[in-house]
Amino acid sequence: MNLILIDPNEVSPRGNVALSDQRAVHIREVLNGREGQSLRVGLLNGATGTGMIRSVRDDEVTLRCVFGAEPPPMPQVDLLLALPRPKVMKRLWAPLAAMGIGQLFLVNAQKVERYYFDSHVLEPEFYTLRIRAGLEQAMDTRLPQVRICRQLKPFIEDELDELVPGAQRLVADPAAEARISDVVKPSRTDRVLMAIGPEGGWSAFELDLLREHGFQLVGLGPRILRTDTACVALLALVNEALRES
Repeated sequence: MNLILIDPNEVSPRGNVALSDQRAVHIREVLNGREGQSLRVGLLNGATGTGMIRSVRDDEVTLRCVFGAEPPPMPQVDLLLALPRPKVMKRLWAPLAAMGIGQLFLVNAQKVERYYFDSHVLEPEFYTLRIRAGLEQAMDTRLPQVRICRQLKPFIEDELDELVPGAQRLVADPAAEARISDVVKPSRTDRVLMAIGPEGGWSAFELDLLREHGFQLVGLGPRILRTDTACVALLALVNEALRES
């Protein structure tokens, strides 16, 4: 936890924050927090700043916070992800937030089992805590927007243009010859929508649908990767390509 993420409603008019959850445990047991020590803090979806520890007790840590630094920049990447198995999605929430995504669209696909959508890992009460952990790791404050789409074709045809206007659209495919660094150039775009299929791959119909709506195939080579490995690798490459001048 490189940043203590704080909800705006937790801050008193004088800037005091009382923590009694896992953040307090982390401050006490991992950071060895002591009175007078300064910590990096951030307002959820807002500015970052400094929190000075006022008191450390077994049941509570109190901070005096000053927020002033600009919020971290908005992530330039959105992710369209065929919903993976619940146990995979469970471990993906925090890394996706740490890598930096603005929007996450979890979609159905031919090789996605319908019962995946009934899993508790898609409940906001479950995934918000894990997203926040990823943000705290990466020192970010911006919660990605999460949208769950049970029908791929209507979503692509009727909603996607409005949700991600102007973004360069890429779809990962092991057979693709184009590399991300070849097609993503900051001079051409400042936003990318990356589509990643299920571990069994997109169907031919789904690939045709994506191509018809402006997605360009890109690859990482011939190796077939697990969803969590592919997500981190592809997001890292897209972010790096967007940084290059």
